[in-house]
Amino acid sequence: MAKRNALGRGLGALIDDAEKMKQAGISEIELTKIEANPFQPRSKFDEESLEELAASIREIGLIQPITLRKNGSDSFQIIAGERRFRAAQKAGMETIPAYIRHAKDDGMLEMALVENIQREDLDAIEIALSYQRLMDELEFTQEDLSGRVGKKRSTIANYLRLLKLPAIIQKALREKEISMGHARALINIEDADVQEMIYQQIVKYGFSVRRVEEIVRSLDEEGLQQNQSRKKELPKEYRDYKGQLGKLLGSRIGISVNEKGKGKIVIPFKSGNDLERIVKIIENNK
Repeated sequence: MAKRNALGRGLGALIDDAEKMKQAGISEIELTKIEANPFQPRSKFDEESLEELAASIREIGLIQPITLRKNGSDSFQIIAGERRFRAAQKAGMETIPAYIRHAKDDGMLEMALVENIQREDLDAIEIALSYQRLMDELEFTQEDLSGRVGKKRSTIANYLRLLKLPAIIQKALREKEISMGHARALINIEDADVQEMIYQQIVKYGFSVRRVEEIVRSLDEEGLQQNQSRKKELPKEYRDYKGQLGKLLGSRIGISVNEKGKGKIVIPFKSGNDLERIVKIIENNK
């Protein structure tokens, strides 16, 4: 069975020992030896999304290994991970970490991954990766997984949602800078920039899970109130300022302006603790 790092993420940043990576069942394959799967149903990839992933790869390494099959003596074909492969090309990588699959090994793969999931020393991201790999390569549904690993479907869904977090937050979860509770609270924020900003505050100020949950609830409530009370759309420059302030303070800022250009900024807070958090951010950005 693969060692702990077999399903590791952020290999370039998290695993420095190439020999350990080899033992874990992950190989470094030259990009020039890899070709796309001609039966790939997805023919178009969003360029902006690819550029964002490429930027993440340049900063902290590739998060999730791709999966390949041998396609000759010295060439490989993609089974899963073409988007990651394309982003790695854009990032200027020469090699990419990959699982190498062989024909008719589905049963062995399932047994190995399910056994791996049952271990107690895996972190949340490793478990999520195991689930995702079973779904990608063996075409399992979440219901299938529930039966295979003896977990509730909702539990599996919560783990899989972790893989949608920005790479820097996934890395922090793996390195125990934040807890599973922190990560699950951050998942409920749609804006990745706001997720990263609150993550930085967790690390800097040592926010508890309950504190982060309060912040997230506050964001949700403020967003609903502002949507209900909005009477007219702000000029673009004011919307830009509003967005910048919101990301800085982790709060849905309110801005109103009259016909003469005069107005006010409203910074709502949920509690005394939340107000203290906002004040500290303002003081640190003087």
